[in-house]
Amino acid sequence: MATSNIPFQTIDWERIPRTEHLGETGVAHWRTMQFAGLRVRYVEYSENYKADHWCELGHIVYCLQGEVTNELQDGTISVLLPGMSYIVSDGLSSHRSVTEAGGHLLIIDGDFLSTET
Repeated sequence: MATSNIPFQTIDWERIPRTEHLGETGVAHWRTMQFAGLRVRYVEYSENYKADHWCELGHIVYCLQGEVTNELQDGTISVLLPGMSYIVSDGLSSHRSVTEAGGHLLIIDGDFLSTET
């Protein structure tokens, strides 16, 4: 696992450049802080967003606003509301996000979620 020393810093997410990621429907806007082996993102999903792929990466996800439905490829459904989280390691599920009214998430991922030693 890569390690880095991250000095104390505050993040004004409004000042982080926003990138656009089209879904099967709708759009996701990411504001990303990248460090060695660690990615921290503020993600805003539009209304009627549905991811265009099944994700295999591990994440720690915290719902800040709205309602985000998590679909697993095995058919399992869960819903995140503000104040709720989910966590999964790399390769342990195929999942995607879906919204009706939109939602905002804080997503943390990186080498520490790898299932490989």
